[in-house]
Amino acid sequence: MLAGKVAVVTAAGSGMGRASAIRLAEDGAAVVVADIDEAAAQGTADAIREAGGRAVPFGVDVSDVGRLREMFDVVDAEFGELHVLFCHAGIPGPAGLDVTEDEYDRVMGINLKSVFFTTSLAMPLLERAERASIVYTASTSGVAGSPSSPIYSMAKGGIVVFAKSVALMHAPRIRANVIAPGPVDTPMLPKFLGRQEPEKAEEILEAWVSGSIPLQRRCRPEEIAEAVLYLASDRSAFVTGIVLPVDGGYLAR
Repeated sequence: MLAGKVAVVTAAGSGMGRASAIRLAEDGAAVVVADIDEAAAQGTADAIREAGGRAVPFGVDVSDVGRLREMFDVVDAEFGELHVLFCHAGIPGPAGLDVTEDEYDRVMGINLKSVFFTTSLAMPLLERAERASIVYTASTSGVAGSPSSPIYSMAKGGIVVFAKSVALMHAPRIRANVIAPGPVDTPMLPKFLGRQEPEKAEEILEAWVSGSIPLQRRCRPEEIAEAVLYLASDRSAFVTGIVLPVDGGYLAR
């Protein structure tokens, strides 16, 4: 359903972003693969090309507005319009409230500021498309709150309300929705849960999954990619302004 469409995916060098970029390409989209790690972006783009798809890698720190502007200039020059924007980049940030101003600025710069400016800079290209879709990655911590990381919840909760505002502002031609992943089997997950006791990260993770996730397992990145594809494509043509948990039932408790 995405044949002839153009997608931009941030943090597409690994994990959920990589799986989503590959899945969008499998459905026919040409994908701009954006990541702070240029080699990782190139690796995802190569995987898409080897499978017969079209991909353009782009190295970008999403907290750098100037570099974001350069990326969308490339999208404009290469494609002239944009149909799918997947704002996925994010970091866990520190636990607790004893956070330095620099740490705070870094978390907000990557998790929240980048979402605003990525959307703002992409909007002229999205508006050129007949129909377009924006997907944002929040978290279950942006819906229910995190007992260990209020700064992360603060940023991810901001994404949820921002997406609803974009959905209202740009209907009916542009839809905006949010995915709220639970525990996804990526390298970031044990780092997130084990920030205070890194040596016990896997033990903490397994205890959380067994005690709090009704489906009793971690999510696979490819399962996130299927949710992204649903919201990005006309499969969800009458869906906008929602938060879609992909969390194994965590938020149903």
